[in-house]
Amino acid sequence: MLGAGALGLTAFTGPPKARKAFGIDEDMQRVVDDVAGVRKPAALMKASGTFKQALIEEEGVRYTVYRDVAGYPTVGVGHLILPEDDLQVGDRVDEAQVLQFLEHDLAKAEQGVRLLVGDLPLHQHEFDALLDLVYNVGLGNVSENESPRLNTAIESRDYEAIAAELDYTHAGGKFARGLQFRSERRAKIFMKGRYGNPRQNDDPYST
Repeated sequence: MLGAGALGLTAFTGPPKARKAFGIDEDMQRVVDDVAGVRKPAALMKASGTFKQALIEEEGVRYTVYRDVAGYPTVGVGHLILPEDDLQVGDRVDEAQVLQFLEHDLAKAEQGVRLLVGDLPLHQHEFDALLDLVYNVGLGNVSENESPRLNTAIESRDYEAIAAELDYTHAGGKFARGLQFRSERRAKIFMKGRYGNPRQNDDPYST
C-alpha cells in the first residue's frame, strides 16, 4: 500500500504549473471564484487538486487486487475490477496501471456528477463533495430510484437538503465505520469547503 504522500500531487496534478504572463491558471481561477462566491455550471468543472489528495487519503493506493468492504475485487485508488481488466484477487499491477485506472475512474465520476446535477450551479467544494460521493458509491446508487431525496433536493436547488443526503455508511448491506468518517468529511467539504480528515483530531480543518 502506498500512502498519500508517496503518490502525492505529481500523480494527480502534475508538477507545479508555470503562471501565465497575464492572468492566472485554471486551478487558481477556481479558488478565486470559490472565494468570490461564484457558483458555476458543473459542465465547466473538474476535480480540484485538494480533492484529489483527500481522495488518496480515503481510498489508499493498493498494487495487489483485494476485496473491498462489499466484497468486490478492487485495486489502485478504489478501482473496481472490470471484466476487461483481466485481473483477479492476488494479481499485482504497476504504478502506470494504477494511474491509468485512476484517470479513467475520475473522469467517469466527473461526468457522473454533471449528469446528476444537470444545470445546477455549484461551488468548487460542492462539486468535489458530489464527486467523492459518485466515485465512492457509483452513479447507479445516486440515481433517482436509489436516492430519490438527493435527486429531489437537486431539482429543488436546495443546497442544504443536498448536503443532508451525502451520508452513505453501508456497503454490502453492512455498516462500515470508515464510510461514516468519509460521509462526515464529504458533508464538511460540501457545506464548508473543509477537506481535512475527521480522523485526525488535531487537524484544524476537520471541525
